[in-house]
Amino acid sequence: MVRTEILDALRMYTDPFRITRGDDFFLKNFDPGETLGLTMDKEAAQQLLQRGSKWLAMEQEILYAQDSWSVLLVFQAMDAAGKDGTIKHVMSRVNPQGCDVFSFKQPSDEELSHDFLWRYATKVPKRGQIVIFNRSYYEEVLVVRVHQHLLRAQKIPPAWVGKNIWDERLADIARFEDYLARQGVVILKFYLNLSFGEQKKRFMDRLDNPDKHWKFSAADIRERRYWNDYMHAYEEAIRATASEAAPWYVVPADNKPFSRLIVAAAIVEAVEKLDLEYPKPTHAQMKDLDAARQELDAEAADATRREQPGGDPDH
Repeated sequence: MVRTEILDALRMYTDPFRITRGDDFFLKNFDPGETLGLTMDKEAAQQLLQRGSKWLAMEQEILYAQDSWSVLLVFQAMDAAGKDGTIKHVMSRVNPQGCDVFSFKQPSDEELSHDFLWRYATKVPKRGQIVIFNRSYYEEVLVVRVHQHLLRAQKIPPAWVGKNIWDERLADIARFEDYLARQGVVILKFYLNLSFGEQKKRFMDRLDNPDKHWKFSAADIRERRYWNDYMHAYEEAIRATASEAAPWYVVPADNKPFSRLIVAAAIVEAVEKLDLEYPKPTHAQMKDLDAARQELDAEAADATRREQPGGDPDH
């Protein structure tokens, strides 16, 4: 397939879920159970995902070699939406040398002594690298917004903690992402859109299956009580920060194989648009390559002479 045909095929999966303008975005318009009519079985979906992962691995190698662009993948979701599994399956073939994953937990005292973006800014990808944020700076306008007592621990001067603080933080995030994009960072943000009912099913599965008990936390149930508050916070965040440079993908998450396909398609599409190529050697590098070839050819010829009958090993 030529590049345009590839991109057209990928858009079938990505366009329905990509948000680049938040003006008319409403979360209620996105069905967590959507599958675009696809009825493939789990094995077929896995094969398609493996093709996407293999393709991404090849593109990532060129990204790393070119050392110009970089990619930041942001994953946000409610508990049990499948962030960890999606990251694992989609990135399974990517060379770890060019990819890092950061999971941001409760901030340390040092992190609380800096601005709210500081700890995230220190982890943005270097050129040629893919970085994954498993939760991100959006927690500062999600969890902190839902549980506003957390704001007090951030030591912000009271004069700057007003009724507009969430709009101000969202504007700061949008400007931060715009800045990164102008530096060559490709930003893709994924909200795994899980339904309230499906979350309950997955929680019950964790409770019923001893092998999954380690995944369960009583905090998950406590956070579920704030579901509507979180939905409002997510909607506000997506509306305020969706852009062409840093799009959101509201990925249906009730069907795990389908959600993983959408994420893989979005990443492959974005990297494919970069039209990456291996760097072409300079004139000086070509001379070095020719000299290396001549030396290795001479070495091979010398070895052949040594192996011939009567060959002098010392001359």
